Amino acid sequence: MNIVDNSDEEIMTLANSMWRDLIRNSNDGNYAEFIKHFSPSLMLGLDEVEVGRQFATSELTRNLSEDFDPLGIIRRGEHVTVLYRQRSTKREGEWLGRLVLGYHDDEVRVFGASIF
Repeated sequence: MNIVDNSDEEIMTLANSMWRDLIRNSNDGNYAEFIKHFSPSLMLGLDEVEVGRQFATSELTRNLSEDFDPLGIIRRGEHVTVLYRQRSTKREGEWLGRLVLGYHDDEVRVFGASIF
């Protein structure tokens, strides 16, 4: 399976649900739930200590608003990147969210996630 073959609607349904889960678990500082949909390749590149430090010290990653706007989808190879306008519940302004999705063992997984 290749996720780029899915319709925009199918991709956005999956991505929005996963993005909402990432926001909720980031706000709660729940590392185990935060990474539950991550691909094995993303897990290999994560530093659990650094992620834990961000959960403990980053005002932004602990105060993400569930009020976000999907901006679009970029298809490339076997992955899609979904971009979001993200807000904080404590900080003024907007951030760019990025969620990279693809299939691993016939299951949609997160291959990248970040806030800029």
